[in-house]
Amino acid sequence: MSDSIEFIGMIQAQKVSEIHPARGPAIDRDYVRAFAQAHETAGFDRVLVPHHSTSPDATLTVAYAASVTERIHFMLAHRPGFVAPTLAARQFASLDQFSGGRLGVHYISGGSDEEQKRDGDWLDHDQRYARTDEYLEVLRKVWTSDKPFDHEGAHYRFKDAFSEVKPVQTLNGRPHVPVYFGGASEAAIPVAGKHADVYALWGESLAQAAELTGRVRAEAAKQGRNVRFSVSFRPILAETEAKAWERADNILTETRRLRVVQGFGRGGPQQSEGAKRLLAAAEHGTRLDKRLWTAVAQEIGGRSNSTALVGTPEQVADALLDYHALGVTTFLIRGFDPLEDAIDYGRELIPRTRELVAQRVAAQRKAA
Repeated sequence: MSDSIEFIGMIQAQKVSEIHPARGPAIDRDYVRAFAQAHETAGFDRVLVPHHSTSPDATLTVAYAASVTERIHFMLAHRPGFVAPTLAARQFASLDQFSGGRLGVHYISGGSDEEQKRDGDWLDHDQRYARTDEYLEVLRKVWTSDKPFDHEGAHYRFKDAFSEVKPVQTLNGRPHVPVYFGGASEAAIPVAGKHADVYALWGESLAQAAELTGRVRAEAAKQGRNVRFSVSFRPILAETEAKAWERADNILTETRRLRVVQGFGRGGPQQSEGAKRLLAAAEHGTRLDKRLWTAVAQEIGGRSNSTALVGTPEQVADALLDYHALGVTTFLIRGFDPLEDAIDYGRELIPRTRELVAQRVAAQRKAA
């Protein structure tokens, strides 16, 4: 069991969530600055900048957020297929250099045909994962090659590919930008085992998380690799458990109201395997394990990481500890009130979770 844990937040280019409709321009520079700096102050290790087919460019958002922070690292969401891997490798290496070695990239092969087609991608689900496999192979070779090389594969063909710029970060002495990876389908798991430094799953039940991480571990073992794991939640905190559940009920009510106002109605199921797994958990009830709450995920059709842990900071930290016992060492946490919750998590939840993990590891070492 690892004696260290990583907390990842998420920043967006404007204030928006299930209970906050987007207003005004798509990019609010002041909000991005405040949002990024709040995460740094709150003690997060890294922040995710998400990617959607209609959103501001995530790479440029990371570049700006890095320019107004000093320590916090970033996780850039990136969809292979729209930029050649040779160019992406140079972009990521450049961003790693300019940020002082603070970049990680989360590769999203695409769980929605509709999203992919907006940018002109007509490959089917399994083909997208096959393309990602080749894409990551090319990226790694661009970063590590000391001379030009040729490549001819099913999806890409290059002659004399090379990059003058290499990442600041290294892995086993070779230039490397950390690879975060998601996807729970049969097509995704082999790619995860082969390439992921950190495998990310949404906030599933403990039983689901144990099953999925077990599959990824087994696949990584075939490659002689070890993979770390990340789980995503939307913590809903209050000073008492009763007040936390009251807040959760209010969030669900507002989510439903806004979906009607915006003309969405009840959310139909999202295509991705991760979304299907969230909805499968919800079929067993809206409250699972100690304090996993699935009602919003059910309401919006499993779109995005939408399951919550509800309770006091100490209760939620204790629930996170159960996932740590499964081998999860990274927690991506974001709130329904995005900026305010990020600040709140830094007050008690993050330090308390770190403390509980340190106590558990110390006790196990003493027993050993």
